[in-house]
Amino acid sequence: MEWADAAEVVGKVAPVAGSLLAGAPGARVGGLVADLLGVDPTPEAVADAVNRDPQAATKLRKIEADIETSLIQGRTKAVTAEASGESWLQRNWRPLLMLWFAVLVGGYWFGLTPDKLSESTVLALFDIVQLGVTGYIVGRSAEKVTRTATGSGFMNAIKAKVK
Repeated sequence: MEWADAAEVVGKVAPVAGSLLAGAPGARVGGLVADLLGVDPTPEAVADAVNRDPQAATKLRKIEADIETSLIQGRTKAVTAEASGESWLQRNWRPLLMLWFAVLVGGYWFGLTPDKLSESTVLALFDIVQLGVTGYIVGRSAEKVTRTATGSGFMNAIKAKVK
């Protein structure tokens, strides 16, 4: 049995770990998974542990959830660092990039783009613009809700003046 075979078994309960086992780092990841499950670092032992021990699946799911949480925290730190950066460009490169994509899509509709720009390319750009606008709207809504919930919003400023 190879690590790619064990990846199919592990992938049923922990898709990320399964995909890593099937890839280039399979043996290294397999060793880590085996260590976590307390079995020999072989594809057979890992697959057998996942098949027969319900706690193994639970452990793998928890590890995946922890990894996902740390990835989200890392992204959050990166965006926060950019937003509080000293440089204007560092703070605004994401909105500028979205504006550029919107200009490209608008230019296509007004016939201002080269003929070689395929429709699939334009649709991909439009998908990026839609995702960016949606993210902006959701982000602004979350900021407003947070501001209202924490009491630092506009209405609380008015309440403070009235008192």
